Amino acid sequence: MGTILDTEIKPGSRKGKSNYSREFKRRLALAACEPGVSVSRLALAHQVNANMVFKWRRDLRAGLLDDAASAPAALLPVVLAETPAAARSTVAPARRDAVPGGMIEIVIADAIVRLRGDVDAALLKTVVQSLRA
Repeated sequence: MGTILDTEIKPGSRKGKSNYSREFKRRLALAACEPGVSVSRLALAHQVNANMVFKWRRDLRAGLLDDAASAPAALLPVVLAETPAAARSTVAPARRDAVPGGMIEIVIADAIVRLRGDVDAALLKTVVQSLRA
């Protein structure tokens, strides 16, 4: 509960607005995640609005304050495995662009979305757009 961090304030581009470094936000958010820490007291000790600390903590948990968040997104290779002939003959996809009886798992920070059954491109696109919002 007695966590004290150095406050790094840079003058903002707008009057009355301070810019805090990503590292400062990350350290304060990590301190706010510790058990027994009062976010209000932590914010008061660093002369920061408690709502900002709560926001930074949410951003940290969503992976937005990680060093990887500042790096450009990389595309990952996708490998489609051939299904055995016995399985192909018993499963008929509902549509040509559907994944029959399969499962797609999407992991973003702490969220896991699993799509089971016939997953088509339109459903996948809707899920990804919803996760971005």
